[in-house]
Amino acid sequence: MIRVAFTLIGGKNWTGGYNYLLNLVRVLGEHQPGQLVPVLFFGTDTDESEAAPFAQVPGAEIVRTPLMNQSRKARSLAISLVMGCDSQVRALFRQHGIDVVFESAQFFGARLGIPSIAWIPDFQHRVLPHLFTRAGYWKRELGFRAQVAGGRTIMLSSEDSRLACERYYPATIGRTHTVRFAVPVIRLPTPAEALAIADAYGLPADYVFLPNQFWKHKNHLLVVRALALLRDRGRPVVVAASGKQLDPRNPEHFGEVKAAIESSGLSDSFRLLGMLPYEHVAPLACASVALLNPSHFEGWSTTVEEARSLGVPMLLSDLPVHREQAGINALYFDRHSAVSLADALQSLQRCSPVDRGQRTSGAQADTVHRIQRFAVDFVAVVNQTIDGHS
Repeated sequence: MIRVAFTLIGGKNWTGGYNYLLNLVRVLGEHQPGQLVPVLFFGTDTDESEAAPFAQVPGAEIVRTPLMNQSRKARSLAISLVMGCDSQVRALFRQHGIDVVFESAQFFGARLGIPSIAWIPDFQHRVLPHLFTRAGYWKRELGFRAQVAGGRTIMLSSEDSRLACERYYPATIGRTHTVRFAVPVIRLPTPAEALAIADAYGLPADYVFLPNQFWKHKNHLLVVRALALLRDRGRPVVVAASGKQLDPRNPEHFGEVKAAIESSGLSDSFRLLGMLPYEHVAPLACASVALLNPSHFEGWSTTVEEARSLGVPMLLSDLPVHREQAGINALYFDRHSAVSLADALQSLQRCSPVDRGQRTSGAQADTVHRIQRFAVDFVAVVNQTIDGHS
């Protein structure tokens, strides 16, 4: 079997990256058994609560090593850029029989000598450069350029991102691959369970669910303006927003959103739920009228993917990637217009129990197909990367 090296993606500041990796490892184990062995290289400083879910995946292996500690990450990159590879990491990978290395926000050198895949989630710094400090912009940009110059196979999560990659970095043409991830539903909540969770948060019968972290590009301020318009029309709507209330690049942003809610007198309309237990997310989505994602930018939205899996109606900003992801199964609005969002929110109507049941059944069948496709496409990229290296 092909042994693929993974390092920890994301963490406390980017739960999306962490969940992506955990989901990928689980999907490979379930849908492509006998094809790949995921070997997870974690630092000795990795919290056990972060490592434990991976240890429970059948067939996955975990290697603890100080070479992957956060305190060594910058040094490893510098060595890789100057010397062509981090020789200690290369020796570690060879010791464990690694056939392919999966890199994300990490680069082990152009002369690593092991076939490597670079997963680039998105090109947000190119599309929204004003949200990055100069140092933050160039840290991302130089990292991407190093992976491109290092001859990596480039893996993207959408056709929108793949086309952007080839536009920004023409040298990648011919070695980009789209692997759209899918999210399985571990357990579908019953309607009674979903309503009970919503009641526990004090939510009304008709509310819209917005489960996005409070990063500036997620566009929460547009929602505040749209809710103010609806109140003035005499058609108030409740939006329940969950997610981490900190933008690491713009630490003041959540305070601005909260102040806008309070100054507009919208505390009853824009409910701030904070970080939720993961097991509450699906029930709150299922009990809602619709899932809302007003974002200015996405690579491939996890919240949209989860809503698709649950059969939850969706109200999405008019990003090309949203249209690629949800197609005709969503209502779209102009992400720059509070009036457009207000009109869309006003038009929402709760599905009947029969219609909702049919949506859920269809979504479950479609999700199984998407997950299988995710696993098959990933294995295909791994094989192509090996073939291209030989």
